[in-house]
Amino acid sequence: MLRRSLLAASAASLAAPALVRAQSFPKITIGMSGWTGFAPLTLAEQAGLFKANGLEVETKFVPQRERNLALVGGSLNCVVTTVDTMILWASAAPLVQVLVLDRSKGGDGVAVRPGIGGWAGLKGKTIAVDGAGTTPYFVLAYMMRENGVSIKDVTTATLAPQPAAQAFVAGQFDGCSTYEPYLSQVRGMGEDKGRILATTVQHPCVVDTLAFQPAFIQANPEAVRRVVKSWYDALAMIKAEPDRSFEIMGRRVNQTGEAFKASAQYIEWQDQAMNKAYVASGLPEFQRKALEVQRETGVVRGNVDLAKLLDTQFLG
Repeated sequence: MLRRSLLAASAASLAAPALVRAQSFPKITIGMSGWTGFAPLTLAEQAGLFKANGLEVETKFVPQRERNLALVGGSLNCVVTTVDTMILWASAAPLVQVLVLDRSKGGDGVAVRPGIGGWAGLKGKTIAVDGAGTTPYFVLAYMMRENGVSIKDVTTATLAPQPAAQAFVAGQFDGCSTYEPYLSQVRGMGEDKGRILATTVQHPCVVDTLAFQPAFIQANPEAVRRVVKSWYDALAMIKAEPDRSFEIMGRRVNQTGEAFKASAQYIEWQDQAMNKAYVASGLPEFQRKALEVQRETGVVRGNVDLAKLLDTQFLG
């Protein structure tokens, strides 16, 4: 009996440090939106994957324009958004991307009237697009630049993604820049009325990442590593239990599992292998181009050190 008591005491003492370590991680609050690409973070939270990795994590829907302010103010300690927006935010306050979440593969695009034959045909036209500093604006500017024209060659009518698509479908404007599910409204209107000029299939310029401030990473490297692992775990769960996973992720944005699955076809979640390959060959060049576009359009005016904007040590 004494031996068993000693063994039990010994086991408890060995377990205690691990328990203390698990409890020593700060609560992590992630600012995000209902965008399909971010949804595995919801899955990691609601299916207990963060908890299984010893973390207390809360995901909050915070408007994109408020997310960085909330990070700087301390009400968030982690944010997710597009790379072009990360560059904009980094021009005002330090942050570091540690994980690529997803890449758009047709979920964002530019639509035009049938009479516009190509990118050069956009000159002098009016395009419905969200304001400078938003991703639809960046997509339009990036794609035009890649095709030898400039966003300065067109007149922009400032409309959010949904009304931009609706106005175009209703016969207004020469083109629009928008994203899913609103882009599908254009897909369904018939090529005699409008067509997709290009999407992120042809120009992969919408990439979402997860970032912390440098001080948080320095103080909590193991917590950051476990957030990344939880993302990978969520993607593994989607493969192993797709129906349950789509149901959980869809419920968060008031969609059925089937509807959510349909929206997911236009994005590509990035697992560990994809992350390693993309940060080694692809992301650095894209960030360079994105910064050039942001500067040319006047969205970014300050200096941004791209080398400090990405930390790949947590990818595993």
